[in-house]
Amino acid sequence: MLIGLDIGGTKVEGVIVSPHDAQVVHRLRIDTPKTSYIEFLAAVKEVIDALMAKAEIQSIGVGCCGSINRATGKMQGANILYLNGEDFLDDLRSSYLIPVALTNDANCLAISEFKSGAAKEATDSCLAVIIGTGCGGGVVIHGDIVDGQHGLGGEIGHNPLPGFDPEIDGPAVKCYCGSFNCNESFVSGTGFERTWAIKHAPLSAKEIFAAYVAGDANAVAHVDYYADCLARVLGTIVNIIDPEVIVLGGGVSNQDAIYPLVEQKLAANTFSKSVTTPVRKAQHGDSSGVLGAAYLPMMKGLI
Repeated sequence: MLIGLDIGGTKVEGVIVSPHDAQVVHRLRIDTPKTSYIEFLAAVKEVIDALMAKAEIQSIGVGCCGSINRATGKMQGANILYLNGEDFLDDLRSSYLIPVALTNDANCLAISEFKSGAAKEATDSCLAVIIGTGCGGGVVIHGDIVDGQHGLGGEIGHNPLPGFDPEIDGPAVKCYCGSFNCNESFVSGTGFERTWAIKHAPLSAKEIFAAYVAGDANAVAHVDYYADCLARVLGTIVNIIDPEVIVLGGGVSNQDAIYPLVEQKLAANTFSKSVTTPVRKAQHGDSSGVLGAAYLPMMKGLI
């Protein structure tokens, strides 16, 4: 059996997964400690130990906010602020004799969908993109997740929106990361709401999509504009890695209306203008994180 952990700002969730059929056979969830790294590490070990007591475990995979800087081995970019600068992976490895691997939560989406989800028919590569509160991504190439030298593999949310035009895209916007016109400001769920509010009274993403379904002309135009932004973003990545499948996760990915629109617009934003890359909805939903984490040591050849 495999252990997978999904760690975020609100919860530490651990599961036992059967490697043969991707079935979750046991699940445990606790609140993420708010005070210190020492308390956090103890809580994570508490979950692992409880799961290890229930089955024979081959490996531990961890999906976590933030990433590891390969040069330092330390955590970076985590919204659990006390985690940044800590050697979290080595601290776990020193406590267990079985293989332990760690990657970020967006990579876990890519892994789970490549192994047993919407991209399972792919033999070599896929791109997974989270379009929720923020925008992140994960890249699988040659059957392995791409972390990169600085742990930034797949961080497409903080590339600039391709072809940015203030007459079409509104005024330039500064991202919290310090850059301007980041993809996240346009194709995340919050970006979808932000660009709507430039021209209209503020609405939630759900309200805008409900208006779209009802045939509201402004909502129809905005969803089409959103699909254009997303096709620009994805087209740039297709030109670099040309994945077999693109998988979308996160809140906006649940809106079926975007898929035919994005697929129609994608080719116009690529070099060949004849791309037919399928764009699919993630299949594993809330389980993507723990499943991807559980598969990680296997993907890395540790077991």
